[in-house]
Amino acid sequence: MSDAVLSIRGLQVAYGGIHAVKGIDLEVREGELVALIGANGAGKTTTLKAITGTQAWAGGDVSYRGASISGVDSHELVARGLAMVPEGRGVFARMTINENLQMGAFTRSDKAGIRADRDKMFEAFPRLKERAEQMAGTLSGGEQQMLAMARALMSRPTLLLLDEPSMGLSPLMVEKVFEVVRTVSGQGTTILLVEQNAKLALEAADRAYVMDSGLITLEGEAKKMLRDPKVRAAYLGEQSPPA
Repeated sequence: MSDAVLSIRGLQVAYGGIHAVKGIDLEVREGELVALIGANGAGKTTTLKAITGTQAWAGGDVSYRGASISGVDSHELVARGLAMVPEGRGVFARMTINENLQMGAFTRSDKAGIRADRDKMFEAFPRLKERAEQMAGTLSGGEQQMLAMARALMSRPTLLLLDEPSMGLSPLMVEKVFEVVRTVSGQGTTILLVEQNAKLALEAADRAYVMDSGLITLEGEAKKMLRDPKVRAAYLGEQSPPA
């Protein structure tokens, strides 16, 4: 479709003798929050790595804003508005929170805008403001996740890729992270969310894809998936659908 920010067609990824992604099609339209759910080893993170150019493709194509991004370097993708928060956060441990946020804006030269966006991040994440001069490596897991998200948002992305943002966090921190995800989505940023907490992901998303063993096995409206017996049995622990 013409309003697709991200379009994946027949994507295949193989490494180490493993065919991790087996020819998938996936689309994220402008302004959408799309969830990609599935069990460990389904190929979700590999798909994100392929999109960002950190994992080579064996076949197929990925288009971003209407143009193929085959062979485009990761830093160039950031400059074009595609940012990713990787699994495990990946903050610069020996830099302060402030310095990490500055690194998030490395493709920008509008100093006043950068300062304004940093202030917005501190408003969204008060804990980061309190610890602005603290080394990122000394933060808790939840605080590092907040910093990783804030740093990605400093690039003013058109498309934000989130890889397992709730992993290893306390229930309270998971809710805070998803609150931010919903807010960012509500402000118009297009998001592709990979998440093992299928219930939270589907509650937040507009549409969703289920991935299993390198294949997309189901796609559709996220709220309908919450009520799908197969999805509930496989990923929601037979939880009752919301009223």
